[in-house]
Amino acid sequence: MRLFECQSCQSVIYFENRACQSCGHQLGYLPHANALSALEQAPDGSWSALAAPGEAWRFCANAEHDVCNWLIPADAPDLYCLACRHNEMIPDISDPGNLSSWRLIEQAKHRLFYSLLRLNLPLATRAEDHAHGLIFRFLADPPPHLGPKIMTGHDNGVITLALGEADAVERVRRRQELGELYRTLLGHFRHEIGHHYWDILVRDGGQLDSCREIFGDDTADYETALRSHYQNAAPPDWQDNFVSSYATMHPWEDFAETWAHYFHIVDTLEMGNAFGITVKAKVHSSNGIATKLDFDPYHSESMERIIDAWLPFVFAMNNVSRAMGHQDIYPFVIAPPVIRKLDYIHRLVSARLQRRTNEDIPVESIEAFEDRQSGSAALPQEPAFVEQQ
Repeated sequence: MRLFECQSCQSVIYFENRACQSCGHQLGYLPHANALSALEQAPDGSWSALAAPGEAWRFCANAEHDVCNWLIPADAPDLYCLACRHNEMIPDISDPGNLSSWRLIEQAKHRLFYSLLRLNLPLATRAEDHAHGLIFRFLADPPPHLGPKIMTGHDNGVITLALGEADAVERVRRRQELGELYRTLLGHFRHEIGHHYWDILVRDGGQLDSCREIFGDDTADYETALRSHYQNAAPPDWQDNFVSSYATMHPWEDFAETWAHYFHIVDTLEMGNAFGITVKAKVHSSNGIATKLDFDPYHSESMERIIDAWLPFVFAMNNVSRAMGHQDIYPFVIAPPVIRKLDYIHRLVSARLQRRTNEDIPVESIEAFEDRQSGSAALPQEPAFVEQQ
């Protein structure tokens, strides 16, 4: 995520802002231009954007509920913006609690769409692609006597998110119950969309063989793997090869977890770059705890550069978080096999970004990959500030 600047007064503004706090201009986001623009209203009720003069705009219909600040052309037939038109079901918003939860969900979902657009990933709706179009269902649990709780998940382009995940207390309860290190709304979106793009970029994109070399045989029975995971838990050495314990469950989940972490890393580095962050540990032996975030990670030529920036940056941010008595913002270990998986995701999405989707994604041997990584700076190992599983 980047910072934005008000075109009227040059103040810093942020992605979710509805109005500039300095000059009072109403703000709207132009997704294809990646611009949060100051607006001026025309006599006919449309809006002119200072970031795109000469064009007329109107707000997404969901702006009425204060859940969206995205713009669409004034003469477009759509009622909803590029992000909101993928919604198939939303909760009953006559309930103020549901409306509040939906707002939090949409905030996370719009950040997801920011990244999808930055990476030029396909975004067909169900109306545009009846077989594999992307749609969202945000559902509240039914009363206990009327059915089971809603499960968050993905099924052939349909992403269901339980409304309860917007409740911070409930989310922590589920995280602790499942022994997870991290659980957020944005994390859910990034994980579930990973399954969607496995279908599109890997299965339908001719990349099954290369993906299986990295993540394993996805033909393994999923239900059996799921039962085994919850009955037996992850192997004790899972951090040597996987980014999370859940990634050990099945190759599909390994791909989706790695995909989500790629988005975590790239988007966080972009914000670090927006603030011009430089890390240089003020100790005699810094052991490589230094980086300057002076590049666009969404257009990085290599995963190696991203990782070389990420490790010292997140090391510093974790310790800043601990100084406030909070847990690490990124309580994960990135072992060399995980970097190799992230590298695969990077090359997969980069191929799309560069419009080379028909090319096979070459797979390095683990020996060649480790040789290429051997020159990278390593950070000192330390115990993670997290509850032990």
